[in-house]
This record gives sequence, C-alpha cells and structure tokens, in this order.
Amino acid sequence: MDKTRKTGILMHITSLPSDYGVGDLGESAFAFVDLLEEGKAGLWQMLPLGPTGYGDSPYAARSAFAGNELMISPRSLYIDGYLDISDVMVKAAPSERVDYGSAKTLKMPMLRKAALALLSSKGADRKAFESFAEDESWWLDDYALFQAIADEEGDSRWFSEWPKALRNRDEKALEKKRKELKEEIAIYKALQFFFRRQYMKLKEYANSKGVRIIGDIPIFIAPDSSDAWAERRLLLIDEDGQQEASSGVPPDAFSATGQLWGNPLYRWEEHRKTGFDWWIRRFRENLRLFDIVRVDHFRGFEACWTVPKGEDTAINGKWVKSPGQELFDAVRKALGSDLPIIAEDLGVITPEVEALRDSNGFPGMKIAHFAFAFDQGKWQTGNPYLPHNCQELSVAYTGTHDNNTTLGWYSELDDGMKDYVRRYLECSDGEIVWKLIRALMASHSMWVIFPMQDVLSLGAEARMNVPSTCGTSNWSWKMDKDALKTPAIETLRYYSELYGRAPL
Repeated sequence: MDKTRKTGILMHITSLPSDYGVGDLGESAFAFVDLLEEGKAGLWQMLPLGPTGYGDSPYAARSAFAGNELMISPRSLYIDGYLDISDVMVKAAPSERVDYGSAKTLKMPMLRKAALALLSSKGADRKAFESFAEDESWWLDDYALFQAIADEEGDSRWFSEWPKALRNRDEKALEKKRKELKEEIAIYKALQFFFRRQYMKLKEYANSKGVRIIGDIPIFIAPDSSDAWAERRLLLIDEDGQQEASSGVPPDAFSATGQLWGNPLYRWEEHRKTGFDWWIRRFRENLRLFDIVRVDHFRGFEACWTVPKGEDTAINGKWVKSPGQELFDAVRKALGSDLPIIAEDLGVITPEVEALRDSNGFPGMKIAHFAFAFDQGKWQTGNPYLPHNCQELSVAYTGTHDNNTTLGWYSELDDGMKDYVRRYLECSDGEIVWKLIRALMASHSMWVIFPMQDVLSLGAEARMNVPSTCGTSNWSWKMDKDALKTPAIETLRYYSELYGRAPL
C-alpha cells in the first residue's frame, strides 16, 4: 500500500449536483475530479455504490456487486446515442435534498429506453454488453432476476412477501419467471453494463489526474438483497428464508439497549469449505472498481455481536468469533500480498481487533470529533484521536458520513468543551472548521480525509446521516452546483502543499 502523505475528500456520487434529482456519473463527477486536482487532493472517498432499497442507505444495498442504476448519467447515454435530446432536456424540480423517489420516477423511463436501444442494437456496444453479461453472470443473473421479481411483487422482502416457491428458489418457478420477465431481466443487465462503463471512464479520468478512489465495503449484506436470496447457504438463514440471528452492537454509553441492525450473519464454516470464495470474489470486484477499499465494521472480522432470532433489542446478543486472519490469508493468496485496505476500527475495539488490523498492516481511522474529552475535570491529552497523537499508519478524518458536520458538531458542544477545542486549535469560534482541518493536515497520519461539507464549512443542515434513524434527511445531502468552483479549494491546496500532502 502506498503510504505517501495525501489529502482526500469524502463525497458520495448521489450528492453531486444534477439536473435529474440525484448525483450521477456524468459531467459533475468529472468536474469534481478537476476540483480535487486543483486542491491537490489525491484521494476521493465514496460511500458504497450499490443499488439501494427502503431508506436509501448505501449500506443496505440490494447487491454486493451491482451498481446503483440511479447513478447512471442520462446525458452520457445521450452522447453515446441511446437517448434523444428531448429525453435529457427533462429536469427535476428544484429541491434542497435528494428525493430518491422523484429521481427514480424521472430517470427510470430514460434508463429503460436506453437499455432497450442497446438490446436492439448490433454494433460493438452490443458485443461488449454480451461479453460483460457473460463474464459477470455469476452475480448478474441472480441480481437481474431478483430485481425483476421484486418489481413485479412490489416488494424486495423475498423472505416474507414473495410466494413460497420463489422465496425458496424452486427451479421450476424460477425458470417460469425467467421466461415471463425476460425483457425486464435483460434491461437490468443492460443498466449494469451502462453503470460499469460510465464508472470505469470516471475512474480512469480520476487516475489520470493523480486521484485515487477509495470505495467502501459494508461487512454485512442487506436481508432484502439478491445475495441473501441466492447465497443463503453462506448465511445464518434457514431453508425457508428466515434469519436465525441478526447483527448489531452491544449496549454502550450511546444506547442502553445496543443497536439491532438486522443484517443476516455469516455461516463461517460454509465459507471455510469454499476457501472463502465469496469473499475473494467480493474483494476482487471491489479492487477492480477502486484503488483502495475501506472495510466498514472491520471488528466484525474478529468477532460479531450476534443477536438471537426473536429479540427486539441487542441486549441479549453475544460475541461470536469470525475467521479473522484465516480469511485475509485466503484473500491474499488469491489476490496478492498487498491489500490496499482501510480498517474502520471504530466502536468496541479489543486488543484482538487491533492485532488483526496491525498484523495485516491496515491503517485504522482517527476521528477528530471523538478526540476532545475531559476526565475528572482534566483534558484528555492522551486521546488517540487528537491530531498530535495520530500515528503514521492511520487515516484521519474530521468526521465521517455518520457524524455531524464539524460546524454542526461544534455548535452542539457545551461551553466547557468549546473552550477546550478553541484552546487546542488556538482560534475563535468562526475559525474552528479550517483550524481543525489544518491540525489534521499537520498530523503524522499518512492520509487525511474531509467530508465535502467541511471543506464548504456547512452546518448541521448538511449532515449526511444520523445512525439508527430512518428518514428523508438521511443520505440525501446535495451539493450546490456553484460549490464545484468554491474558493475554499485554494485553502485546501495551500495546506496540502504546506504539509507535504500534495501529489508530486
């Protein structure tokens, strides 16, 4: 892994400016790469790119391998000859946040038209599509069938809302659906082809500008995903599709009942029997799409908090060991010794988790918002998240997608804590955001990454997500188009150069 000092920005594709209601892989994405280059930021961190379902969370995708169709750029499809100019002249109504429902209503007719045009074509693109569909059939066939059935049933909850024969993957019932839904299945495959082609063009452009892309792998998969439906033998799911246990985290200072996430857990003995083939494929696919991957909930590779079936809270869960080093050894044997992985090591971290991270040479994460605390009236100057304590093998953030913006975080502190932060950064209230960015820039951490909201000095109104909540304010922050020309990028460039983080 390249440990050269770098600056990065955390910015999800859906938050980019767009005329179609949700950010996509078109011109704004390329303009954002130009902005990163201008600011001497060599890293672009994205959230997971999978197709989302209820709640619109990128961490609850309907596939661990597919891309979100809503991220496909209609204008790029027009340039490629699959849409007419009249198609792409339609625009979404102005809105402060992303409205996924409205965006889907607007975009899907365009995307379907483009897909049908591809499917009826006979040129080089059609051959490229057929090659893609064949090469990716090991996940694409099940995903396209799953989505087509979910559309017909009006529900992705296969385990409770689908007919029993489809729920349990009766082959005769599946073959019947393959024939009945042939066109819909083909459309979903075509859309995945469009997504992959547009994304790879963006990645190639970013790499040509000296920008490396960081992706994100959620350790768990969504219960209403094509993976859970098709690969239940690898999960704690019984023959009738019901989960035997659910993921979560134990009670802590933030929640007396813990957090019950509801994801199915892995049947690790079955993964061992296959030599961890599913995980190898998952890492291989992600390392094709991204230069670096952040593994969410890394501690789950050492042990997972396992909550028995029927529980309403996470209180009665227990830690169950995961394969840990055995899994990463298998991945290394298949993909090579240098795994460019960032370990999301937040939460309940034990010496065993730290050993797994450190023995593999994975950098952990340091979150500045967690750095400031008192102990018996004294400053905790030894807090490992304070900028002066960050070690080189780490990635430092002001905050992540789950945190408030820095301005929002600071505004909610009590007077005593605000005084501590001001003293540490030696600044006034109005300088907090950029003084914290500067402190991290000067730290030993090899990489520093800032949410775009902090680069723009935005308040709590721009927060991306509030954990353990579900609502339209989550995952829906949208950047103003004018921000692609923000003068703040000059300050980012100055600090990147000053602290040796600018690309050579």
